[in-house]
Amino acid sequence: MPTLRIAVLPGDGIGPEVCAEAVRVLQALNLDLELYTADVGGRAIHAHGTALPEPALRMAQEADAVLFGAVGTPEFDKNPSASVRPEQAILGLRKALDLFANLRPVRTFEALLDASPLKPDIVRGVDLIILRELTAGAYFGKPQGQFGEPPERYAVDTTHYTEAEVRRLLIMAFELARARKKKVTQADKANVMATGRLWRAVAHELREEYPDVSYEDMYADACAMHLLRNPRSFDIIATENLFGDILSDEASMLAGSMGMLPSASLGDALNRHGYRRGLYEPIHGAAHDIAGQGVANPLAMILSAAMMLRWSFGLHAHAERIERAVERALNDGYRCRDIATPGARVVGTREMAEAVIARL
Repeated sequence: MPTLRIAVLPGDGIGPEVCAEAVRVLQALNLDLELYTADVGGRAIHAHGTALPEPALRMAQEADAVLFGAVGTPEFDKNPSASVRPEQAILGLRKALDLFANLRPVRTFEALLDASPLKPDIVRGVDLIILRELTAGAYFGKPQGQFGEPPERYAVDTTHYTEAEVRRLLIMAFELARARKKKVTQADKANVMATGRLWRAVAHELREEYPDVSYEDMYADACAMHLLRNPRSFDIIATENLFGDILSDEASMLAGSMGMLPSASLGDALNRHGYRRGLYEPIHGAAHDIAGQGVANPLAMILSAAMMLRWSFGLHAHAERIERAVERALNDGYRCRDIATPGARVVGTREMAEAVIARL
């Protein structure tokens, strides 16, 4: 069994709580772990004046994989023009580690069908991945900013993509689909955006190299509609940064809660074990309204740890043990309050993790 060198960056809000439980699950597998922890996000800003201090960045670069909690604080939410912001931690890590692809699997559990706002017949059997480009697009394009004085203020966001950035994401989409249900949906706004037309052109070229994979174009707004109308029709949804952010949050409602969805951010770089170095995080935010109360759902973080074992260490059997244990805990009626249904056994953060550990 290899030594797993993991940088644990809990961040803000409920991040430290859910990270701690994911680590306990990993430790229950009797793995050889080397864990390194550092502050990022709002905590790091208060302590060091920056969201991503150099020691934390270096720790992430030297690790085989990164477990990341969440970042964000109410004080920065109330000051959107602040030049130093907690979110710079995750954006900086993605850029520094060249993590260009965010995999957000959406799988519905039979025990949680009633937790979704959609009808059980619509969400039963959903198993899809939203593959989001991470290092370009409107979040990184220049120029960007707000200018002028009232009443003549204006703002600029630039959406920029190179062919290479588009191509590497779409190659991963086709490769993922080839190992799954063999279907890629590429979501864009090619009707109004030049970057969308580039995405579509590159996708059409690549589809010729994957004749065994079904391919379709779809406008991002239409994709949002079809995610609610017929989510089982999707396998891999490949899309740019902004649309991927929006569509994956919408897709969380298929599973019942953001507290159920893990994610992996991957690049081409390999770690010491010959697997992709990645950053693994739940898609939910810092949720300061419930931080410190012991009620946050740790399952998305625990499932993110399972993704880490699969993608960054090749430990597929261990990843499946965690996933099966989560499903068994849900089947036995354990619920955190975000996924609670009438008659369920509502438990807190630690109790939910203990239910998973007991079923490993």
